[in-house]
Amino acid sequence: MSCPFGRGLYTAAKSKTEPNASKTPEPGSTKTYITPIKGVAYGDYLQLDKLLKCQTLMSEVHGEKVHDEHLFIITHQVYELWFQQIILEIDSVKKMFGGSFLHWSLISQSNKRIIAGLSNTNRNDVDCNNNETIKPAGVGSGKTRDATYGIRNGNEDLIASVTNNTNRVRYNRQHYLEVFQDSESCTALIESEEQDSLLELVEKWLERTPGLEPTQFNFINRFKNTVEKMLKDEESQAEEYEAETIKQEIMENAARQREVFSTIFDVQKHENLVARGERRLSHNAMLGALMICLYRDEPRFNQPYQLITALMDIDSHMTKWRYNHVVMVQRMLGNKPGTGGSSGYQYLRSTVSDRYKVFLDLFNLSSYLIPRKYIPPLTRIMKRRLSVMEDMILVPKIGVANAEAAEAAEAAEAAEEKDEE
Repeated sequence: MSCPFGRGLYTAAKSKTEPNASKTPEPGSTKTYITPIKGVAYGDYLQLDKLLKCQTLMSEVHGEKVHDEHLFIITHQVYELWFQQIILEIDSVKKMFGGSFLHWSLISQSNKRIIAGLSNTNRNDVDCNNNETIKPAGVGSGKTRDATYGIRNGNEDLIASVTNNTNRVRYNRQHYLEVFQDSESCTALIESEEQDSLLELVEKWLERTPGLEPTQFNFINRFKNTVEKMLKDEESQAEEYEAETIKQEIMENAARQREVFSTIFDVQKHENLVARGERRLSHNAMLGALMICLYRDEPRFNQPYQLITALMDIDSHMTKWRYNHVVMVQRMLGNKPGTGGSSGYQYLRSTVSDRYKVFLDLFNLSSYLIPRKYIPPLTRIMKRRLSVMEDMILVPKIGVANAEAAEAAEAAEAAEEKDEE
């Protein structure tokens, strides 16, 4: 077997030849010959000699071998390898968002790999739980427990680079950076904090959503007007019922909806939610994501909508992994302290919440979706803008002259549409 990313057992041939053919072709021959060159062997390429020997049982070192420790090590090594691949893909996506062009196919490919990696780690945890391959006594007591105390993984924390530091659960009431002692891990973590997180990059990208400009389509005003019309229609329908209890229920439901939508229309209410940690994205980014979801069938918004869906899938898989891990830890250790010195189950349980969801706002967008008949119709100019597969990152900033021309065109078009009505 040979590696698809490098030289195999022999160099590539331009035509079919026998590996043992002479290097020098016969006079007048048109055949192409190759020289047998031995490549990297499969085992050497994967460094199997190191990989298969890096399971050192600390219980055995201390003179009391625990059979289950080997599976414990293998399971967690698999986690770390998948985390490493996930981090590689996240960094790739971040690099593309930080550039001048979004390569949608590559972003989609990386997102699928992130989801596949998280899905595999979830299966790993579920297998350990459901099949009871590791007994609680094998890990929760004895030499294994003593030997692994103080171990803390770094890759799981690096995955948190998709969000900013303020949204991370404190580890043992201290900054998680204080847990690591080796300089390499500390340097990597500091670098991840100094760079824009994936959340911040996505936020800046969403803020550039075409249609948010007040001088052009002005999505927020159109959406506010149509929501108010929708709620008034619901309130007027209440009058059709004779029962006062039904009327009151419909009116109260409309009032509750009006309050929910006000957090989108009122910038100050939005900022208050951000301050309380209940929202992550800026007001404009939130509107951009909402607009993409409402007009997802338009060519220009189709791939952005797929990206939003993928980001939620990634968040969901991360939450599932945390939950599965919490259940496994509780089964193995109960309420004992964690191997890294944390409170164990109690600490891990705190990470399975909305507070630890990176793209929480994207999940909550459904609160502001409205029936299709109420979605504000696109103007002809906006329809043309969204019919072009143009990346939002490449849209130039509107100058004063262009803005005035666009505003005049919008006004003329609106007047024309009104006359037609």
